[in-house]
Amino acid sequence: MAEGDSKPGRADSKFGQGFLTDIWYFAALSSDLPRGRMKRHELLGEPVLLGRSNGGELFALRDICPHRASPLSAGHFHREADGAETVECPYHGWRFRADGACAAIPSLVDDQAMDVSRIRVRRYPVAESQGLVFVWVAGDARAAAEPSEPPPTFPGVVGGGPKLVDRMDFAAHIDHAVVGLMDPAHGPYVHQQWWWRSKASQHEKAKRFEPREAGFAMVRHEPSKNSRAYAILGGEPLTEITFRIPGLRWEHVTVGKRQVLSLTCLTPVNDRTTRITQIVWSDHPAFLFLRPFIKAGARAFLRQDGDMVNLQNEGLKYDPSLLWIDDADRQAKWYQQLKREWTASRREGRPFANPVEPVTLRWRS
Repeated sequence: MAEGDSKPGRADSKFGQGFLTDIWYFAALSSDLPRGRMKRHELLGEPVLLGRSNGGELFALRDICPHRASPLSAGHFHREADGAETVECPYHGWRFRADGACAAIPSLVDDQAMDVSRIRVRRYPVAESQGLVFVWVAGDARAAAEPSEPPPTFPGVVGGGPKLVDRMDFAAHIDHAVVGLMDPAHGPYVHQQWWWRSKASQHEKAKRFEPREAGFAMVRHEPSKNSRAYAILGGEPLTEITFRIPGLRWEHVTVGKRQVLSLTCLTPVNDRTTRITQIVWSDHPAFLFLRPFIKAGARAFLRQDGDMVNLQNEGLKYDPSLLWIDDADRQAKWYQQLKREWTASRREGRPFANPVEPVTLRWRS
């Protein structure tokens, strides 16, 4: 579609259904998993035990014991004779290694020959990057496929640990949560604060977009003049906003040599719930003095979006056809195209071909 073309379009018929696979999903902060900790998560509708052994090994297993379905996360660590740490089920003491293989069934007696290692629970590849924990979800749960690429990395992870972490569960499929996250036109209506912008302050925007790895970016530019929050950074801030499937959006702001990175991770809990994790890093001195105010503002933004999701659900429960327009909804269309291409490339065993092309988009907000 040519620049300036504003023809409407319909959302894909499968929008709001299913999930991308053979891809990394954000699961937790590294700090959420100290040594000796196990925690139950739900990811794409499946129970996942995410843990770190006392020796520091990070692992992820399907959180269901194959014996009587007790959650393994309710158990504890056990040290085997070979020194390896296993997870012991709280019901009958079955023990499982980090690779998912069963190590022991205590109820067996000596003359009951059984190769317990043939009993397995699903193992999810897991990796840490920049203080974040990612889980690789393969399309075939029975396959032992390893990740085809490393987890994503982000610019601007500076200033030590995160200056802000906030979490909230949205009552929405990840598709609707992603589209709401990247929507450029809702701000003056949903986020009306004196320190941000008002409905009366709308004016025309023109932003350049380019394809990026598994996604796209609004290329680096000066923030809009009606976005007052940037004023606390002083100087002449420049910002770049990037999106990457399955649900990662980050804004990297530079003010001279200082940086701010605001990363939003969308993780599908199931087909009705999406967890939003907002993480901010910075080496800017503003965060030393204004951190409580910045945190309060970020929380207000997230909860306003959550309230709008709940309101939107009043209409979505009737399964309406969604009408999207260019240019304001072009990013939502790109998201659909990226999902289709990712799925096709995995199915056909070929490299991913980014469908996004460089373009300038225009809208009012």
